[in-house]
Amino acid sequence: MDLEERYDKLYRYCYMKTRHPQTAEDITQETFLRFLRTHNVGEMERHTAYLYTIARNLCVDFYRARQELPLDQVPPPVQDEEEAHTLRIALEQVLDQLPEEDRELIFLRYTNQLPVGKIADLLGVSRFAVYRREKQILKQLRSQLDGREFYA
Repeated sequence: MDLEERYDKLYRYCYMKTRHPQTAEDITQETFLRFLRTHNVGEMERHTAYLYTIARNLCVDFYRARQELPLDQVPPPVQDEEEAHTLRIALEQVLDQLPEEDRELIFLRYTNQLPVGKIADLLGVSRFAVYRREKQILKQLRSQLDGREFYA
């Protein structure tokens, strides 16, 4: 993965957390600056979880300063525009009911397409815990969305 692609994925993560484009850009830039103070560019592939940890902490700092809670959503990829709109609204409503940790896991896995091992490192849990939790979340989402596929 090249630097630009890594930047874009990290920016999307920050945007998901902040819902503010300029803030997400600032946090993404600060994340890379902090990483590069102690590591070189060539080490980014091995330290993806560390990059996301820096970004997550900066997002937490952002909310502490504003004293607001983030609202996350994961847009589903579908073909039909009308169906996409209906499904997106339904998915947003269901995702808003999930705990923050569950929304974050789904975002990292399906929007940023991080492997389970990196998500486990980032969240500080085992791979098995990520697999198990992902399966539970998807089952819950499917049942609340009447069994429609929303991630494939």
